[in-house]
Amino acid sequence: MSMSAIVPRHGGNLGEAILRYRRAREDWLDLSTGINPNGYPVPMPPASAWRDLPDAFDGLRDVAARYYDVPVGSVVPCAGSQAVIRALPALLRPGRVAVASLTYSEYAPAFVQAGHTLVPWPGPEADVPDVDYLVWVNPDNPTTRCVSRETLSRWQGVLARRDGMLIVDEAFADVSPHESMTPQVGEDGLVVLRSVGKFFGLAGIRAGFALCPQGLAERLDARLGSWTVSGPARFAVRAALCDTAWQSAARERLLREGERLLALLRSHGWPALGTPLFAWTPHARAAQWHEALAAQGVWTRLFDARPVTLTGLTTTLPSLRLGLPSNEAEWQRLQAALATLPPLPASAAIAPSRTGVDVE
Repeated sequence: MSMSAIVPRHGGNLGEAILRYRRAREDWLDLSTGINPNGYPVPMPPASAWRDLPDAFDGLRDVAARYYDVPVGSVVPCAGSQAVIRALPALLRPGRVAVASLTYSEYAPAFVQAGHTLVPWPGPEADVPDVDYLVWVNPDNPTTRCVSRETLSRWQGVLARRDGMLIVDEAFADVSPHESMTPQVGEDGLVVLRSVGKFFGLAGIRAGFALCPQGLAERLDARLGSWTVSGPARFAVRAALCDTAWQSAARERLLREGERLLALLRSHGWPALGTPLFAWTPHARAAQWHEALAAQGVWTRLFDARPVTLTGLTTTLPSLRLGLPSNEAEWQRLQAALATLPPLPASAAIAPSRTGVDVE
């Protein structure tokens, strides 16, 4: 597959909206990402965090090992999981890799660039294809699909017997970690990526972790090189991962707000699915909704039409993702913007009453 066919696109691109619609930055409600809009309140780092080279013996790996409950030798701090996505494929022997047709857009080009062969895969409702590597984002971005740990473990076993690997991106797993694969970290055939950008709302510091067998962890660490995570970022992550009171309160709030966003969209007839951090709706009118909301200063993430299998049915539709407003005024602004769009009949819904789609 040509690289031009899989160029990554992301939310958080408010600068493009500012130029296109000639609206000042402060006049936008940016809902184009799935980042916690009320993130962890990082205390001021000490002066040494800015002055000194990052210290690999500052306890960050130990703190992460406790938070994720994994062996410390399996933890690789990185400048966001994005750094691992680009580095990991080059450490694996060239092979066939399955990536869902609609998911986080960085995986496909990273594997292709490293010499792997991309295998089209509709997603988890299909079984493990004849590949060496399989990438799954759990819960998925943007489709919200969540695969059970039992199913992921089965996939891991299939791939490990082929001397292959399951790569599970758990960037959105911190809110509801019950399906996390972290209890199996260290086993053959499994890499888990975790981020502090989404749940903790610290995307700007570019920090995360790869959790993998110790031998691969050592190779990946060497590949990433020295000082991959800055001193201030290391300070912020240590503080966030240790603050269990904040984590508990944030989980409760995000679960409520995720349900609120889903209920709001569905009240306007949108066939929405959701996670605690964002909602997603596939529909033929998605591009029209995106434009209409942008005209009112509400920026969302539009996805091109891709084949996706949901609850046994395969659809090929454009889709829209919306993140959470940060305060009541923003909630009211979103509600007012939605009210200007022609409503859809309730029969348009494709989702059950709960958030997300679980795939066994």
